[in-house]
Amino acid sequence: MELIRQFIRDEEGVTAIEYGLIAALIAVVIIASVQLVGTNLQGVFGAVSAALAGAL
Repeated sequence: MELIRQFIRDEEGVTAIEYGLIAALIAVVIIASVQLVGTNLQGVFGAVSAALAGAL
């Protein structure tokens, strides 16, 4: 019975899970940001390419 009480009071695993969730959330934010910037950057290069093709 004491082993179960000790297991319930132990918070080391909870901290590791919290750090894992934070890392996963940061990864999702980074992936979404990179995809958004990549799409916008593709549009900018397309506009520059079109302008250069028109100038030639």
